[in-house]
Amino acid sequence: MAVAVSTDAGPAAPVRTVSARHFVRLKLQVMGNSLRGQGWRIALFIGGALLGLWFAVSGFFLFALPGLTGDGRYAVLVGAAGGGLLVLGWLLLPLVFFGVDETLDPARFALLPLSRRTLVTGLFTAALISVPVFAVLIATFGLVLTSWSLGGWSAGLVAVVGVIAGLLLCVAASRAVTSAFATMLRSRRVRDLAAVLLAVVAALLGPLQVFGVAALREADWTRLTGMATVVGWTPLGAPWTAGIDVAQGRVWAAPLKVLITLVAIGALLAWWSRSLESAMVGAASAGKAPARRGVTGGAVAQLFPRIAGWARRDRFGALVARESRYWWRDARRRANLITIAVVGLFVPIMVNLGGAGFVTGDQDGSTRASGNSPVVVTITLVVVGVVAAVTLANQFGFDGSAYAANVVAGVPGRVELRARMTAFSLYVLPMLAVVAVALSLLLDRPGWIGLTAGSLIATYGAGLAVTGFVSVLGAYSLPETSNPFAMNSGAGMAKGLLTLLAMVVSAVAGVPMVVAAALLGDAWLWLALPVGAAYGLGAALLGAYLAGDVLDRRMPELLATVTPRR
Repeated sequence: MAVAVSTDAGPAAPVRTVSARHFVRLKLQVMGNSLRGQGWRIALFIGGALLGLWFAVSGFFLFALPGLTGDGRYAVLVGAAGGGLLVLGWLLLPLVFFGVDETLDPARFALLPLSRRTLVTGLFTAALISVPVFAVLIATFGLVLTSWSLGGWSAGLVAVVGVIAGLLLCVAASRAVTSAFATMLRSRRVRDLAAVLLAVVAALLGPLQVFGVAALREADWTRLTGMATVVGWTPLGAPWTAGIDVAQGRVWAAPLKVLITLVAIGALLAWWSRSLESAMVGAASAGKAPARRGVTGGAVAQLFPRIAGWARRDRFGALVARESRYWWRDARRRANLITIAVVGLFVPIMVNLGGAGFVTGDQDGSTRASGNSPVVVTITLVVVGVVAAVTLANQFGFDGSAYAANVVAGVPGRVELRARMTAFSLYVLPMLAVVAVALSLLLDRPGWIGLTAGSLIATYGAGLAVTGFVSVLGAYSLPETSNPFAMNSGAGMAKGLLTLLAMVVSAVAGVPMVVAAALLGDAWLWLALPVGAAYGLGAALLGAYLAGDVLDRRMPELLATVTPRR
């Protein structure tokens, strides 16, 4: 694809061919500009790189274990299972939590004369320049060591080809799925359906892991190896087991598995190309605007959604109404609400219902939960409350340059933070109530509803206080894109480290609930709800009061930080 780049009005304009290397250079330049003069961003980038290196080294030794021990019986199991989990991780984690690096926002290329092939090839190549990609590459080279140790240099070379193909498959799958999902989210009704389906599917991971752990206790490793052999003939495991097949004498299988991987990559890139183009040209139609029916109360009342209809008509109420509407309509914020729903179901089920002593048979043939203590339940619910609150760790980043309206209006920091906490809680508190009641009933402990609800509210309120400071002092900009899972390069690591910091501090703030559950015994079952509610509400209000003063002094700096750089 040739693009004419003219520097003057003369007849002979120089013509340059746009290739993948231009996209790579552009991404590196954008990354460098985003880090220039931002010491905290540089520190977060380095910290994220070191964290990625730790995961890479750990994964390398896990994949290299069959080769280091010289025992190739379970090499196929390690390659197929570990590699398959990597592919699934690249598929699901961007959807559920981390987001996708969109340093080069595809929408910015919409008006340029670039073909779909040039655009997809360039963006795909640029996507390979990231810390997660290099971490996965280092980790999976453990399979190269295993293949080389078991089958010599020929098996090692085939493993190199397989590992590189598998890495390309991971990136292509991540891009294709997130792009397609983001395009669907442009339709309001499809967004609602997709959010519910994603939450349900992701929530099933908890029960599946429970059954998986139980199965591993009495696992038939020979049968598991047979299952891994089957997975090795799918795109999930084919690239990772090609070198092991050569090492074990199945040379004919290697080219077939590489071919399966290449076909899968081609299909994913074609899918990504179609969804990418439709997202850029705005093919998705919002349809007809629904007719307004039964609107009463004047123009001001129409600005308040039903969930915030109780709010008073002043500055605080207006902020609550705006934020509650954004949390319901903004696809990026909706994706974070999905995370809360998933974790709220996943963690309690995995820990409290997955133990060996969960189900015991009584003499009358009934089943009853056992082996659970208030302390264990409280610890798991502290995790849920922390994850729910930490969603606000970059609450100003959601606004971006729109936060300038609040700065110009001179909204007091305390009012701002209290309104944002209130609007967010309108959606989160009902979720936490469902988790508290459902867990108590599943444990056959209806008397523990006060314990579960109090633990959740206390930790959630303390987490709001912590994230109030984090959101003011550690905010970062998000890309201006319709993709709700997009992340600027470096912002993904910033999000991970800031989220980790906020979670640790919030968990420490929830420790008093665990201590009380351990020391007060049955009395705490009655005291947990009122004490937890008072603790959480007091912590949230105190956090908004103190962080609001900091916000008043940092409004201009915060606006500059969350405004996306063009």
